[in-house]
Amino acid sequence: MSTAQRVSPQEAWETFIAGNERFITGISEHPNQNVERRSELVNSQSPDVALFGCSDSRLAAEIIFDCGLGDLFIARNMGHVVAESITASMEYAVHYLGSALIVVLAHDSCGAVAAAIEQSNRTPSSVTDSVANTLAPVLPSVQQYWLRERRETPYVDASSVDADAIGRIHLRATVDQLLRSSQTLRDAVDRGDVAVVGCQYSLVEGRAVPYISVGKLEINLAESDSAAA
Repeated sequence: MSTAQRVSPQEAWETFIAGNERFITGISEHPNQNVERRSELVNSQSPDVALFGCSDSRLAAEIIFDCGLGDLFIARNMGHVVAESITASMEYAVHYLGSALIVVLAHDSCGAVAAAIEQSNRTPSSVTDSVANTLAPVLPSVQQYWLRERRETPYVDASSVDADAIGRIHLRATVDQLLRSSQTLRDAVDRGDVAVVGCQYSLVEGRAVPYISVGKLEINLAESDSAAA
C-alpha cells in the first residue's frame, strides 16, 4: 500500500536546507534525538526527505542537516553511484514512506572522483574488481570534462583538471540515472508529489549547494561552470 506525501516538495526542501544553515552558523538544534523520539519510532517512520549520498565519512547527514531520528531516509555508497539497491531504497521512501524530496548529495574533494580521474590516465593503478565496477559510471564524467577542450589525447592529466567540476558533472549524471532507472520516481515527480535536488557539499564551509533540481520546486540553483553545463 502506498503512502501519500505529508508535505509538499517545497516544504520538505525549506525545512531540510534550514537545518544545513543552522549547522553552518553553529546553532544546530539537534532535534528529535531524545528518548521520547526513539520511542515514537518503534513501530513506524515517516521521513519527508530521502537522501542518496556518497559514503564519505565526512558527510554525516543527520549532523550537517541538523536532523534527528526518523527525519531522513538515507542510502549511501562510494561516489553516489546508482545501483538497483539505491533505486529500490528511493522508491521505498517515496512510495511506502511518503517522502516528498530526494536529495542527491555529492561533495568536493571526493575520493571516488579522484580515483576515476586516476583510472582515466595513461597508466592507471590496479584496483579491485568491485572498485573498478563502481567507478565505471563516474568515468564518462571525467571524459566529458576532459574532451571539451583537450582532443589531442583521451588520457587524462590529473594536474590539469578541476576535480570538483567533474564531481558536478557526475552529480547531474546521477540525478539523470536515478530518474531513468525508475518509472515510480518519474511518475511521482510528474504528479508534483516529489522533487529531486542534486547538491554538492563543501567540506570547508559545511554548505550543501544545489546545482540541479527536477520537479515542482522553487529553488535558487548555483550556476554551473562551463565544464559542467
